[in-house]
Amino acid sequence: MNRVLVIDQNRATREGLGLACLGRNVAVAFAENVCEGVRTLLTLPVSLIVVDAAALRMTVREHVVLFERVAPGIPVVVTVPAETPLELRVRFEIAGFRVLTQPVTVEDLLEKTMEPRG
Repeated sequence: MNRVLVIDQNRATREGLGLACLGRNVAVAFAENVCEGVRTLLTLPVSLIVVDAAALRMTVREHVVLFERVAPGIPVVVTVPAETPLELRVRFEIAGFRVLTQPVTVEDLLEKTMEPRG
C-alpha cells in the first residue's frame, strides 16, 4: 500500500490515523470532505480511500458511482460509529464498500483491505 486518502471531518481523527499510517511507512493524503477528496483523487494516486460515513451526503449508490469514476478499482473503506444500524452497514457492504467500526487502526485497514472480495 503506497498512499491512503483519509476523508474525515474530524481533524484529530485524520491526524491520528495519518500519523499511524506514517509510522507504518504508508503515505497519507487528507481531505475534510468528499469534494476535497475528489479533488485530491484527480491529482494524486492512492491505494486506498478511507471515508467517514458522516461525510457521505449522497446516497450509497451515488457514492459508489462517484468513487468508481474518479478512482476506478481503488478500494473504499467506510468508517462508521459503533451504534450504526446493521442495515446501513450491510447497505455499504452490498454496494462494494468495506466497513470498519470507529476508531479505526492501521492494522484494521490493512487486514480489511487484504480480505478477498466475493
